[in-house]
Amino acid sequence: MIAKTLAAAVLGIDAYLVDVEVDIAFGLPAFATVGLPEGAVRESKERVKSAIKNGGYQYPQRHITVNLAPADVKKEGAAFDLPIAIGILAANGEIPFDALTRYVVLGELSLTGDVKSVRGVLPIAVAVGKRKDLALIVPEENAAEAAVVEGLPVYGVRTLREVVDFLNGDTELDPVQVDRERIFAESSRYDVDFSDVKGQEHAKRALEVAAAGGHNILLIGPPGSGKTMLSKRIPTVLPSMSFNEALETSKIYSVSGLLGKYHSLVARRPFRSPHHTISDAGLIGGGGVPRPGEVSLSHNGVLFLDELPEFKKGVLEVMRQPLEDGQVTISRAAISLTYPARFMLVAAMNPCPCGFLGDSQHTCTCSAVNIQRYQSRVSGPLLDRMDIQIEVPAIRYRELSSDETGENSAAIRARVEAARHVQRARYDGSQIHCNAQLAPGSMREVCAVGDESRRLLESAVDRLGMSARGYHRILKVARTIADLEGSSRIESAHISEAIQYRTLDRTFVS
Repeated sequence: MIAKTLAAAVLGIDAYLVDVEVDIAFGLPAFATVGLPEGAVRESKERVKSAIKNGGYQYPQRHITVNLAPADVKKEGAAFDLPIAIGILAANGEIPFDALTRYVVLGELSLTGDVKSVRGVLPIAVAVGKRKDLALIVPEENAAEAAVVEGLPVYGVRTLREVVDFLNGDTELDPVQVDRERIFAESSRYDVDFSDVKGQEHAKRALEVAAAGGHNILLIGPPGSGKTMLSKRIPTVLPSMSFNEALETSKIYSVSGLLGKYHSLVARRPFRSPHHTISDAGLIGGGGVPRPGEVSLSHNGVLFLDELPEFKKGVLEVMRQPLEDGQVTISRAAISLTYPARFMLVAAMNPCPCGFLGDSQHTCTCSAVNIQRYQSRVSGPLLDRMDIQIEVPAIRYRELSSDETGENSAAIRARVEAARHVQRARYDGSQIHCNAQLAPGSMREVCAVGDESRRLLESAVDRLGMSARGYHRILKVARTIADLEGSSRIESAHISEAIQYRTLDRTFVS
């Protein structure tokens, strides 16, 4: 007797349907799984056998063959436990065949028959939602993330028996509903605010420009100057995520197993801050079956690298591709996967090993050789990709003890969102979302400057010895400053401010 159930698997952050075919034949008791199953899939036979028995059903003492089609793509994970068990019970006469054609089934089984959560449910729900004739049965803990797909009936289950009774029509389950507006409303509240930061008005202005254009930014200053504090507040001034952005980011978290039980969406822009001991695989992604790294987990959000020179040089250099392309490709012998990685890079570093180079309140104890060696850990090509580089000086006592509060995040975010609105209208119909993503070929029209601004640019490029990439980034930042000012043209004042944000090319890096 042959029965077929529908399951699904994830490849990168996209999913595809899998036919789970179960054949129960006469012969010595055996259980064989074919269709390129990985370790967790091959081990499912023991979980399925115990779950069926402990669920109160008869396990057939015959030769059982399970085929996972398409058979030329590797299957991994424990999500095939539940569809395999349902297929065995259907082939054994416990479930009618016609009930299986309407549902895609996912779930890991415990030995007692409980259904446990699995990874990658959201991209599977997106794929199943494109089929108007199918519904989705998933673990109760994953039901909320699947239910964000509009128009897809999603049923959350807790036990194998509950699934069997539902398919047999002996019990009814209500489709899970989620309130997407409430999710976004709750995600718009933050525990931190820019009003918490004393002084540092120049740094706040630079961060506002960076947020308005999606620019990468490097903060350089002594310990305790507030670099980390400022960086952690950047998400509070970034524009709210659209549903499509939230869905794309949530798919990455779903396949990584980081979405969390009973959670449905990452509706707040991510802020990832990996430790400087991270490996290149941890940052970019990797593994036998490639998993997303920190650059992909930061997609549509912020990747913060504190103590930038302390990161291994090889780790920093592998970020060049995602910084330029907005995606990262991980290749292995058996597979090559591409993950999105469009993020705003925020980095912080001390000017020297002791941290007090140029500080009027402390004496630097580092030798010239040590300073040079420390600063050279950040390569020129990587520094070129930092649109904005600013010095964050130590805070004076007068500012620190003042009762005055700075401008709050809501006011800054209003200006940022207005500038982003201008950019969305400007780049409508293209793959560009903000000024930082402008390609050199598109800049002639978008970043046109007058004669005075051109002379200013020429002087700055010659004096600072900038590369072509540095020149283009000045123009992009100036375009963002003009957008914040509501100006359709880039004026010389905008160019001057943008040049300010590149002077550390000369001061700190040789």
